[in-house]
Order: sequence, then C-alpha cells, then structure tokens
Amino acid sequence: MRDHVKAADEILDREYRVLDKGFLRLIDYMGSDERIVNSARVSYRDSKGKRDSAGLIDYLIRNEHTSPLEQVVFAFHVKAPIFVARQWMRHRTSRINEVSGRYSLMKEEFYVPCKSDIKKQSTFNKQGRSDEDVDVDVAESFLNGLDEVYKNSYQIYNDMINDDVSRELARITLPLSLYTEWYWQIDLNNLFHFVKLRASGHAQKEIREYANIILNIVELVVPLATASFRRHILGGVMLSSEEVCEIRKVLDLTKLNLSDKSLNRLKEKLSL
Repeated sequence: MRDHVKAADEILDREYRVLDKGFLRLIDYMGSDERIVNSARVSYRDSKGKRDSAGLIDYLIRNEHTSPLEQVVFAFHVKAPIFVARQWMRHRTSRINEVSGRYSLMKEEFYVPCKSDIKKQSTFNKQGRSDEDVDVDVAESFLNGLDEVYKNSYQIYNDMINDDVSRELARITLPLSLYTEWYWQIDLNNLFHFVKLRASGHAQKEIREYANIILNIVELVVPLATASFRRHILGGVMLSSEEVCEIRKVLDLTKLNLSDKSLNRLKEKLSL
C-alpha cells in the first residue's frame, strides 16, 4: 500500500519559484518516515520495536545506516539554467530525463542574476565569488552585456532554425544561462547527500537556492528523517584525527551541557 502524507499530498505539482525564471515541483513520492522505520525493523523481524520511530530514525542517520532511507523515493520536475543543471547532474545516483534541444525548440529564457548577487572573485575559494560587491558601473555593464549576448545568440539560433539548419547544430549558439527542464528521481539517502553538498556555503549560490527548497519540500514527506539530517549531517562536521587529538587535550567534560547518553556518545567518538 502506498504511503500518503497529507502535508505532502497538498503540495504535489505545486510550483516553487527559484531564481528569476526557474521552478521546482514535487510530482510524486513513495514512502514516508513510517516506511523507513518498517524497513529498518524488518531486518530483525520486529514490526513494532521498543525504540520509538523518531529515536530509530535518529539512530539510523547518526550511525550512517542508510539502506532504510533508500526505501523513500522522490520525483521532481526542475527548471534551471544549464550551468546549474550541469552541477546537478554530477550526482549520478539518480534518474534524469531532460528536455532535448535536438527534438524541441529552445525557449528564449535566460538567467539574469540580481545586481546584488554580482560579486568579485573570491581570493580564498578559486571556484567561487566573494561577499564583496563589484563597482556599480561594472555591475551595470555586466547586466547590459548579458542582455546583448542573450538577444544576439537567440537571434542567431532563430535565424538558423528558419534557414532549416538542424536543431542539434543551431542550439550550440545558446549560452549556459539558457533555462532547461528535467525530471529527477532520487532516493532519500542520495537526496540528503545532494543537499549536504549543494546547500553548503561552498556551493554556487544559484544551486544552493534549489537545494534549500528541495529540503523544505522533503521535510513535508519525512519530517523525522529531515530533522535528524539537519541535526547530524547539515549541522555536524567531520574532524581529522589530528583535530580530535587536540580537542581531547583541552576538553573539560564537566562544562558540557549534554544528557548522559549524548555525553557517552561524545566520549566514544573522541575515544575518551
């Protein structure tokens, strides 16, 4: 029997606007928090279990027992600029079907960033922007240049189509800012991994906006799993062995405001 989550059913096919012309739509889902719990408990033939659902899910995520999470699956309809799509599709643990410029005429839809998002190159992160604004005249020139490039490239594309040049060749005149669309199906475990990487401050701002909205949508389907993911994965950090050694030297356990169970887990992590 298919799981039905009322809050999720209410937003099926709802369009969530992202960037200037993009969107996200949850078109289908399979499973819920209950599916995760039942999948985990079947491993030891216990349909009820002594541990409550929230506690069991938290245990699974905290200890990286991920196979029960793979029982929950989502399908999204996504519209985003091609440069976002190319970052997105590096996550190969999903199923994707994208609009094809060989079969379809591409729409004249290009991403135009807000002026406030036009920043200088970061001196620390070679692949990202800094928080420092460019000069106002530089921002204006950038936006005017984009507008000119977009109009010219689409005019060339349109002219070639009208001259009966094949669509598969005509499309190569169009820039990476062109909007594309695809269907994206992914299980919860791999979706969490996607969000962990793409909602990070190290990811490009444009794809971060999609990742954050995806997590808010997923939270409606699996609120318990999402809460544990936020707590242990998004809010957690990985430490090197050297860092752990240094923490051991200065840590005063008497000053920690943790429950006995949480304190014991910390001791185990730090080998105290």
